[in-house]
Amino acid sequence: MANQDSFIEEVNEEVRRDRLYALLRRYGWIAVLLIVILVGGAAWNEWRKASDRAEAEALGNAVVAALETAGPEARRQALAGIETGEDRGAEALVALLLAGADRETGAGAEARAGLERLAGDADLAPLYRDLAALKAVLLSGGELSAEDRISRLQGLALPGAPYRLLALEQIALAEVARGDVEAALGRLREIAADGQVTPGQRRRTAQLMVALGGAPGAI
Repeated sequence: MANQDSFIEEVNEEVRRDRLYALLRRYGWIAVLLIVILVGGAAWNEWRKASDRAEAEALGNAVVAALETAGPEARRQALAGIETGEDRGAEALVALLLAGADRETGAGAEARAGLERLAGDADLAPLYRDLAALKAVLLSGGELSAEDRISRLQGLALPGAPYRLLALEQIALAEVARGDVEAALGRLREIAADGQVTPGQRRRTAQLMVALGGAPGAI
């Protein structure tokens, strides 16, 4: 009886093995395909990361080389010749630097026009748009009235905006220009009370408050 049971178990084992081999022959290619896809996807991901790093390094080297070029006009031409491909962030960064180079060469109007185009580009991240808008106001000098400067800066001074404190500082200066000292002191106190204010801006805020007759202890 024991021999018969052993024989039946061996037969069942052979049947199971034959079925397994049949399934592998029939569906094994699916497992192989999945392995190829996983390995290929991992390889492609690593290649893409390496490619992105190489492009970022190449852009950084080109920017550094351009900024180290002697002479404003030569520096501007070097910046204008940098290829950014389809990277909108890199394009915005180069455009911001190019605006500064335009100003150095005396082309202030072109610099402001370039910055205003960036500021109005809805496809750019707020980090770039707001910086362009802030720099455009700074480059305007005395060409904008105090009211116009404040109007342009108010949207940049909203809570959560990337350059909020810098915009508030410029608004305070514009309020001083139009003779509204109390409003300016209120802006400066708001800057001083913010936990994200930098040491440099804190010092500027304290100095301006003292110059306007504010209490130094408020900082």
